[in-house]
Amino acid sequence: MDTRPRTSLVTGANRGLGLEFIRRLLARGDHAIAACREPGRASALNALAGEHPGRLHVLPLDVADARSRAALAAELPLVLGDGGRIDLLLNNAGVLHSGERFGTLGEATLEHSFRINAMGPLLLTQALAPLLADGARVANLSSQLGSIAGCGRFGTPSYNISKAAQNMATALLAHALAERGIVVVALHPGWVQTGMGGEQATETVGESATGLLGVIDGLDAGDSGRFLDWRGEALAW
Repeated sequence: MDTRPRTSLVTGANRGLGLEFIRRLLARGDHAIAACREPGRASALNALAGEHPGRLHVLPLDVADARSRAALAAELPLVLGDGGRIDLLLNNAGVLHSGERFGTLGEATLEHSFRINAMGPLLLTQALAPLLADGARVANLSSQLGSIAGCGRFGTPSYNISKAAQNMATALLAHALAERGIVVVALHPGWVQTGMGGEQATETVGESATGLLGVIDGLDAGDSGRFLDWRGEALAW
């Protein structure tokens, strides 16, 4: 039986839901790798690293940048140690541009959203695939706003479109990694009280993180490629 501690990697881990994931992963005994764009300014993460010596590593990552993804993939073997593997990759980093209106949509905003929300998780998972344990879990933080079937209005188009693309990337990755028993899912965290979700959101960061980690822990091979919310309920594509 494999008795080593689980190792989890979370992107966008310096604040909000990503930071809460790190707190809860550490609390349950995981070794955690927190990736964010500016580790030197991630005061909460660095404080956690001091409280959990040897169990939390804070590493730089811009998911939209190819060189940054490659640098992370090159550094991780040193962090993981001989034979170490990642048991959970939580692609949490994302961006939502507000104020978009039909008639004034800009190419730069759409491209930026796509690079972070869709291309980033896909290419990072590809880059880290050799470091994933057989039977690992890859959780892509999606949104119900990426559901084409659920589209009921015109709003946040660059976010919605990029999350719909991320959902397809999830389905494709599920097929690409199936032979190794790696389960890949798209997860809607709810409307969460973060900087992105706003104060009017209905779920706290703690409620969402607890629910999502529970869903991830309960996944089996038959769940790979599914689109689920933080309660484990299926969402329409």
